[in-house]
Amino acid sequence: MKSKTWIKSFFQKYYVIFIFGFLVAFIARHLGGTVVDYTSTNEYCFSCHVHDHAEESWRLSGHVNNESGVIVNCVDCHLPPEGHGRLWAKTKHGLKDVYGIMFKDSADFNWEGKRTVAKANEFTYEESCLNCHSNLFPSGLSVKGEDSHLYYESNKEELTCLNCHMHTGHFSADAIHAHNVNFAADESEKEVFTTAAEITKFKNYKETIPGSTVAFDMVAIPAGEFIMGSPKKEDYRQDNEGPARKVKMKRFFMAKVEVTWDEYLAFFNATASEGRKESVKVSEVKSDEVDAISGATPPWGAPDQGWGKGQRPAITMSFHAAEVYCKWLSQVTGKKYRLPTEAEWEYAARAGSQSAYFFDGDPSDYSKKSTWNKIFGADTATIASYTIFDGNSNGKTNEPSSVIANPFGLKNMLGNVYEFCSDYYHPQAYGLYKEKVLENPTGPAKGREHVIRGGSFESDASDLRAAARRSTETKKWLQTDPQMPKSIWWYSDCIDVGFRVVCEVEDNLPE
Repeated sequence: MKSKTWIKSFFQKYYVIFIFGFLVAFIARHLGGTVVDYTSTNEYCFSCHVHDHAEESWRLSGHVNNESGVIVNCVDCHLPPEGHGRLWAKTKHGLKDVYGIMFKDSADFNWEGKRTVAKANEFTYEESCLNCHSNLFPSGLSVKGEDSHLYYESNKEELTCLNCHMHTGHFSADAIHAHNVNFAADESEKEVFTTAAEITKFKNYKETIPGSTVAFDMVAIPAGEFIMGSPKKEDYRQDNEGPARKVKMKRFFMAKVEVTWDEYLAFFNATASEGRKESVKVSEVKSDEVDAISGATPPWGAPDQGWGKGQRPAITMSFHAAEVYCKWLSQVTGKKYRLPTEAEWEYAARAGSQSAYFFDGDPSDYSKKSTWNKIFGADTATIASYTIFDGNSNGKTNEPSSVIANPFGLKNMLGNVYEFCSDYYHPQAYGLYKEKVLENPTGPAKGREHVIRGGSFESDASDLRAAARRSTETKKWLQTDPQMPKSIWWYSDCIDVGFRVVCEVEDNLPE
């Protein structure tokens, strides 16, 4: 009885506060809901996200421009569904947008460079995709679509919807998931070469590809010695870069620049075959059969990513394709072209130097991994004059004319694109050699993946060091290939690896 009397007395004394609190909560909830709804409209989104491709590419996409008339709104993709942390995600992204508006200039952003799967996954939610597309095997789905969705179902830890459907919400003409019918070189009004270059002395020469309009420069790399690998105290050194070994190298020729699209298209146009099975291996091609080399099948989408071909480095071709290119080039020129060994590559990249780079500066001077550089920025004028990396690439490959050559006369040995080497990759490859001084080493006798060297336009300065090593990642680089079996010619998920060629020197060739 006393308890009821106390409650009644308390309510009579403070009923005004209860009513006021109730009204405040009601108004806050009502206004809060109104604010949330208003800031979730497409019009509000586009009032801030004014960069070039945002609204226009959305209106051209399958999320708007479709037969059903259904419109998928910004928040349908860029926020998770209700019950999956939607309000928290909205708050997080909103605060970041407010910070950007107040303290940054959107004109300075490299919007094109941000249109990658890795970036898009930070602002697009898998739950949202599956909330609408709950049936991954609808009636009418193509066989390739079924194969791709089955692959996705069994690899959910490694894949997201964006790996295949990156441009579903924002249309891109350069990313259509179909055969590219305009994959050809522009050879109008150019001289067609009838013979290859003749080498009479060990000096730089210009190779001419017979039957094409393409020529490229080869640089004479002298014999010498160097230390392969990095010292233990080098900034950002990795374990796979040692132990450092003394190496003797014989002379060879190396291409001044990475194989360009012009060069690769000469091969493609001479050897490509539509509809051929993905089964021809380079080991099956007999060197004495002039017409034996059957080149790449047509690519899917635009292998140049819409950045342009010409003198930009050729990308997205597989290691196998690079090997076949070298065999074809050897046949049509009568010389011995091939991919460089890892030792040849590092010797040429160092060009007589033994520091992290062939130019002045340490990795910590330029790397974004440095705490000092993160806060205060770095003076990258020197490294930017010699290399194409994440600090000056604008998110894509560049033509070789934009950089200075190293002391041997080679361009983009560090940066622009990683380069295939002929060696199989092993993380402790240098420790496997028993000799005290190595002579023209060629790497492990067997393996699954191959060495790639040099860093790329996406790389931090620390990964451009002359000793830095990586390997190909074939399975990862073919995750979204819609073909079964996967292509042996084109990588669907690797856009920053290319290659350059070396040419072997006859022993009796005079200096």
